[in-house]
Amino acid sequence: MNCLVYQVYVGPRSKLYDFCTASVEAYCEAHGFDYIRQDEPILRIRPNPTTSGRSAEAVDRLGYLPIFEKENALEFLWDYDRVAIIDADVWIRPGSPDIFEEVEGVEFAACVEREMPLTDRYRDKIRSYSDKLFGPLADVEWDWNDHGADFMNMGVMVMDSSLREQLQGQDPRQFLSRPEFQRFVDGEGAWKWSTDQVLLNWWLRRARANWRPLPWVWNCFYGSTVPGSAQRSHAVHFFLRDHLPEKGENIEELIECL
Repeated sequence: MNCLVYQVYVGPRSKLYDFCTASVEAYCEAHGFDYIRQDEPILRIRPNPTTSGRSAEAVDRLGYLPIFEKENALEFLWDYDRVAIIDADVWIRPGSPDIFEEVEGVEFAACVEREMPLTDRYRDKIRSYSDKLFGPLADVEWDWNDHGADFMNMGVMVMDSSLREQLQGQDPRQFLSRPEFQRFVDGEGAWKWSTDQVLLNWWLRRARANWRPLPWVWNCFYGSTVPGSAQRSHAVHFFLRDHLPEKGENIEELIECL
């Protein structure tokens, strides 16, 4: 079985992203997976300037929305049996097992955010996040509980090649240009600051894709999970860079303290 791990690292360089992407590349080498790191924009997705709710800064900083560059990996579903997309701020612990075994028998897998061992403070945040971003999407079925909807965090996602049937022969640009996705790309209303996460969660349910929750150990949020969680995880997600100590530029020190 041939497997690919895909990462996007566009924009300014940083020690945080350098360190994390190097860990993922080393992980791939250890398991014999192919590895691609996209360093330059390919899709350059932009919202409609007349209808966009996104701030000019969000678009004009790079001239496009880098949050949708990850979807370029979808084209490789025709070349590989399985593809994983991992954010550039995710560190994989040496010796971690084969992540692709988690997608056996399903089309897609990613961690359901509310199922992570989150702090009480962050649980409150995702409940509000769920209400605002997924609550309006009542045309698909969500499972709700006191901690919000069962949305998946797309910092680490794994796909089987069978998912390509849901793409209906479209390339990544054509896929993101579907009319039903325009509101997410434009950042309409509550989705002003949304990433590809809302779009993909909604699409997978709308398409009735066969998906499975990925165990939280593959996407452990640094600083937002209870103490001791990171030590038990395979992958630590250093998300919300601006809130990290030294914005993550002391990444070696952060890793040593896990």
